[in-house]
Amino acid sequence: MKLSRNLFIVILIIFNIGIDQISKFIVRAKVAPYSQDTIIGELFTLHNVENTGAFLGMGSDLGPVLKTLLLLILPVIVLGLVIVHVLKDTSIDKLSLIGFCCIIGGGLANVFDRYAYGSVTDFLHIDLGGKLRTGIFNIADVSVTTGMIMIIVAGFVAHKKRQVSTD
Repeated sequence: MKLSRNLFIVILIIFNIGIDQISKFIVRAKVAPYSQDTIIGELFTLHNVENTGAFLGMGSDLGPVLKTLLLLILPVIVLGLVIVHVLKDTSIDKLSLIGFCCIIGGGLANVFDRYAYGSVTDFLHIDLGGKLRTGIFNIADVSVTTGMIMIIVAGFVAHKKRQVSTD
């Protein structure tokens, strides 16, 4: 049971890294840097920008030592600790487990980019008529966000189950 669980974890993490890296490879090869192409009108556009910072470019103006510490070393340590936790704690529910794997895979994919290229390739943008507008993001960001949502939903489900069982 534990081997198949650990294999499931590793496959999910590798899948998240792989899908992100494949998408970035295609964008780097096929989309001109700093260009903008429409996917669905102006609602969903394709770009090719290099983000030297973290989420939405935060930290891009940091010095090289601080940037290395905060955007490479610290994330690797945190993601490593999360991997250890996920592998050891067999009581984690399936939805949370998948969420953690998405976060780990997406996080490692972006850390790999920062290490290999000095920046992260971002290429997707959503603009719903100015009412909802995202920054430019990538598949790893989608993985991390989806993972967070899954963990939050799992927390609500678990809370609801506890509440029902105590009534």
